[in-house]
Amino acid sequence: MAGMEESDRQVRDGEELKALTHPLRLRMLSVLREHGSATATELAKRFDTDTGATSYHLRKLAQYGFVEEVAAEGHPRARRWAAVHATTSWNNSEVGETGEGRTAAGWMRRQQAGILVSDAESFEQLQDSLPSEWIDAAGIGDLLVKLTPESLGELWGRFYAHLDELKARDAGDEAARRVSIVVGGFPRPDEPKP
Repeated sequence: MAGMEESDRQVRDGEELKALTHPLRLRMLSVLREHGSATATELAKRFDTDTGATSYHLRKLAQYGFVEEVAAEGHPRARRWAAVHATTSWNNSEVGETGEGRTAAGWMRRQQAGILVSDAESFEQLQDSLPSEWIDAAGIGDLLVKLTPESLGELWGRFYAHLDELKARDAGDEAARRVSIVVGGFPRPDEPKP
């Protein structure tokens, strides 16, 4: 758990990725990553569901190594759960070897797009309470460029390496706050010229 903030879970097959395709499981994993360990009861209250459901989904996440049971302080019978990794990633070719894997990866991409929409809407509601430097720094863009698969892969590598550098630089800065970053790069079909 000590290295959780910097660790990534590389999913290798569609069955593992499918374990995340339940909306409650994904939301619980996100909360555990962002806020730390919790009991099934605490998660049930947070998501307005019953403890049986959260217990079941925590066990499913544990079965595939996304969460683990951790020592509970105070109450000896309390079972606390924590995220094992800070992020989850996958190789589209590996998980896409089966129809189940392709479906799971597609579902996950749509969830990520939904996060982008939610974050944009939240930003619009918060603008009046944000300092101007945050308003100016926030944004979204879309570009249409021609790249080879190798160049797109290089772009991902450079992006994540630079993001890691910036996170390390800002780690102790009081002005730093949580920032949601959702990125995408997808080939488009060729269109006939007009």
